[in-house]
Amino acid sequence: MSSLSNHYSSLLKLCCETHNHNQAKKLHCHIIKTLRHPDTFLSNNLINTYSKFNNLSYARRVFDQITHPNFFSWNTILSAYSKSGVISEMKQIFDQMPVKDGVSWNTVISGYVNCKMGEDSVKFYRLMLRDGSVNLNRITFSTMLILSSSQSWIMLGKQIHGQILKFGFQSYVFVGSPLVDMYAKSGLIYDAKRVFEELSERNTVMYNTMITGLLRCGMVDDSRRLFNEMPEKDSISWTAMVTGLTQNGLEREAVNVFREMRQENLAIDQFTFGSVLTACGGLLALEQGKQIHAYVIRTDYKDNIFVGSALVDMYSKCGSIRQAELVFKKMGRKNIVSWTALLVGYGQNGLSEEAVRIFCEMQRNGVDPDEFTLGSVISSCANLASLEEGAQFHSQALVSGLISFITVSNALVTLYGKCGSIEDSHRLFNEMHIKDEISWTALVSGYAQFGKAKQTIDLFEGMLGDGLKPDGVTFIGVLSACSRAGLVEKGLKYFDSMVKEHGIKPIPDHYTCLIDLLGRAGRLQEAKEFIKQMPFQPDTIGWATLLSSCRLHGNVEIGKWASDSLLELEPQNPASYVLLSSIYAAKGRWDDVALLRRGMRNKGMRKEPGYSWIKYKNKVHVFSAADRSNPYSDQIYEELERLNCKMVAAGYVPDMNSVLHDVEDSEKIKMLRHHSERLAIAFGLIFVPPGLPIRVVKNLRVCGDCHNATKFISKIVQREILVRDSVRFHLFKDGSCSCGDFW
Repeated sequence: MSSLSNHYSSLLKLCCETHNHNQAKKLHCHIIKTLRHPDTFLSNNLINTYSKFNNLSYARRVFDQITHPNFFSWNTILSAYSKSGVISEMKQIFDQMPVKDGVSWNTVISGYVNCKMGEDSVKFYRLMLRDGSVNLNRITFSTMLILSSSQSWIMLGKQIHGQILKFGFQSYVFVGSPLVDMYAKSGLIYDAKRVFEELSERNTVMYNTMITGLLRCGMVDDSRRLFNEMPEKDSISWTAMVTGLTQNGLEREAVNVFREMRQENLAIDQFTFGSVLTACGGLLALEQGKQIHAYVIRTDYKDNIFVGSALVDMYSKCGSIRQAELVFKKMGRKNIVSWTALLVGYGQNGLSEEAVRIFCEMQRNGVDPDEFTLGSVISSCANLASLEEGAQFHSQALVSGLISFITVSNALVTLYGKCGSIEDSHRLFNEMHIKDEISWTALVSGYAQFGKAKQTIDLFEGMLGDGLKPDGVTFIGVLSACSRAGLVEKGLKYFDSMVKEHGIKPIPDHYTCLIDLLGRAGRLQEAKEFIKQMPFQPDTIGWATLLSSCRLHGNVEIGKWASDSLLELEPQNPASYVLLSSIYAAKGRWDDVALLRRGMRNKGMRKEPGYSWIKYKNKVHVFSAADRSNPYSDQIYEELERLNCKMVAAGYVPDMNSVLHDVEDSEKIKMLRHHSERLAIAFGLIFVPPGLPIRVVKNLRVCGDCHNATKFISKIVQREILVRDSVRFHLFKDGSCSCGDFW
């Protein structure tokens, strides 16, 4: 090798280091002029230079001009093709090689791995094993372990591990690190621990891999111990702890680790910020989230799309949806994750209409939904009881193929259940190829809302028979179905099994179901004793539930106790006054009613007004009692008068107990006739085409008289009338209601 050749090689190396492709080409021209036949060493350096600049045509031309290529020449051009994705040329070069060494085999195997051609990598690895002249080395094993891990080919990984032990490479860090990673990612954490502990030396990468694997498997204490004993921790170590603790529900610890990380003055990347913001959202720690947001603004990640999406999610979970909107609007770039974060945020904060709006805006911006976005917007339609829009998204799910995702299918099952189309909900459920706990729970809850106790219980038992584990939400559905059907003993049995057999700790909603179960059945004294034995006092809904049952059964004594307890819990809640006054009114104790109303006025409280609404041609028509603001009011009142005459002829008798005012009976009848749900039903009878069900939603519980009247109307007009009140669905058909008059 001449000194000139060595000089040119040094200059080529400098071109590579400075990424100066043009200078390298000029230098090559100069080499051709000064050296008519460059030696093999210089030619090899030229091949290596052009391969680093991904100029394969020049690299191949130089290679073809070498009179006597050596091992390095062949391996250099082979490596150039393996790194570019030109696999066919790589294979051709490999086949032409007169002699192949370990570097050649490893290059080809790595080339196939890099091009995601795992099966070809395995094929060449096995051919290499058969070639007795080639020694396997740590690079071979490392490459195959990385492949096994990325493809989740655990059996292959175990075979490679066996060969590592056979050839004596088990103590090498270079091999041990991917071996630990392979076992950890496959969930075989104890195998990973065993390999890790047998290694004579460990580097930071291996510690990080082991810590991540332990946290992924929920072994938090082991991960903490390993983290504390690390000789050197880098940013990845700290981020792994922040992320893992967040994923294991230890958000407060995650935030504390993040604080320690900052004190160490380590670099914080988008993944660290994303995890700690998720932790703040889980803790509803708005102030801490704001502090981290302020820190983000001072870094290079203030415009990062990943961090921006995490901020939107954090503010949404903390109930600061307007701040989430501001962050979203300031984002320079938005992807599907950003849009989904805001859409889900709207849903979490009770702004379902906004969720539907942002979904439509997302599509106008050319962003196609994924299964999470579509599932979320369908859930928002379910919360709005908007069957028309939900059905449109159902069509979109079919056309796009997203209906094959369980997230979307579950949302549709819930949608139809919440909109009262329980048959469609069940049909969709039956069409699902894969069902999980959420699928079953959605259908159980749908039937429970209809009070169809038998179907609810049959589904629940079917779920258990399929080996699926019910959660607390499933039991709320089953217990409420038992309550609304008066199945007290069965409900008590399910509550007992929830705690003892399934290990679910009851929350206030479960206790409220039991209070409702006993109260509706008239077992009010038992309900009172049950409350006294509860580990905590009922919440607002629990006391209101007992008070409603006292109104239903006219129990003044327990009703007064429940009312006083509710007032103590929420002094400004008018429900206690309204429900207790209903009990007094039913007993004719009008002086007590007047006293309660004076108390409400003195405290500035008003009874929540009753509203009913019906959707027609994408417009929602809202009615209150005796409302005449609708442009079609004259027609609506004429329809009600016509219906009333037919109802009376059919045997309808007004229920005076549903009027909580001390007025003449004639005035009571007039007041009952113009309740909000009756106005909405009359509107539906006028405008909804025959053959279609009339769907009405009410914000309060349907009164006894309106419930009875709607049964008469359904038989007179021979139409299905679906009323969703604050308690449940009522499907009126041919003079009867799906609730069996028990609600």
